[in-house]
Amino acid sequence: MPHHFTTSCPVCNHRKFKAFLTCTDFYATSETFDIKRCVNCDFLFTQNFPSESIIGKYYEVQDYISHSDTKKGIVNYLYHLARRYMLKRKANFVEKVCGSKEGSLLDFGCGTGYFLYTMHKRGWKSIGVEKSSKGREFAIREFGLQVNDTSFLSSIADESCEVVTLWHVLEHIEDLEGLLTQLKRVLKPNGTLILALPNSASYDANHYREYWAAYDVPRHLWHFTTKTISLLCEKNKLEVVCQKGMPLDAFYISILSEKNKDSKFAFLRGIYIGFLAYFASRKDISKQSSVIYVLKK
Repeated sequence: MPHHFTTSCPVCNHRKFKAFLTCTDFYATSETFDIKRCVNCDFLFTQNFPSESIIGKYYEVQDYISHSDTKKGIVNYLYHLARRYMLKRKANFVEKVCGSKEGSLLDFGCGTGYFLYTMHKRGWKSIGVEKSSKGREFAIREFGLQVNDTSFLSSIADESCEVVTLWHVLEHIEDLEGLLTQLKRVLKPNGTLILALPNSASYDANHYREYWAAYDVPRHLWHFTTKTISLLCEKNKLEVVCQKGMPLDAFYISILSEKNKDSKFAFLRGIYIGFLAYFASRKDISKQSSVIYVLKK
């Protein structure tokens, strides 16, 4: 089937949904997609999204930054500046939460390999998995990293990784339960699984609604909140032991959302809403634009 029609909620298995939003693919095709809400657990998902066999065309855009590494335009330029700042913070955070400064790390969905290379330079045995051939080629060419396609995951030995990271990846995965089962398999008994995800209950998501850039249909299949990620983890026998907000994401996402609205002075408006989102979420992580979750099995 060229499209995937969800008939039961992947979080709670409920089979009744209601309409939530209709969003546009602002990045590639201008097609519209419906987002549905589970009436039982409030989980949001893109209905009738393109299946694995055809979804590739929705990523084949020069400006899709996680695959192309483009610096075109002020937003992408700022993304690169923020990434340089965040790479060190991410690496420090990983070492803090896993209690080690060495070991085996799997970065699933490593994109162009910047985080993987950061950990490699710190002495970690770093393995990357990336679906995009462009992303893999860039990481191998620029950094000399070991980066494989997604089929490589099944060949990784059981309980061989201290840390597995997915930085804004899980929302792209069609088979959530299958992937989480595989990731649990490769984690050592006291290993750490780290997920970074957009938060569809955030201040900026509520402000922008169908224009919110992090809905990113149809590339983002699932739209998590702190509540629904906890329910999904409980279902898959994973424990959320720590949560951390990503405050810079509110600025980047708000600027993109203003561009989606075709606003005048999109950059300045986005910065303004980013500040509002920052102050609204300082004491309430459930309002953060993106959240990092630290999981143990």
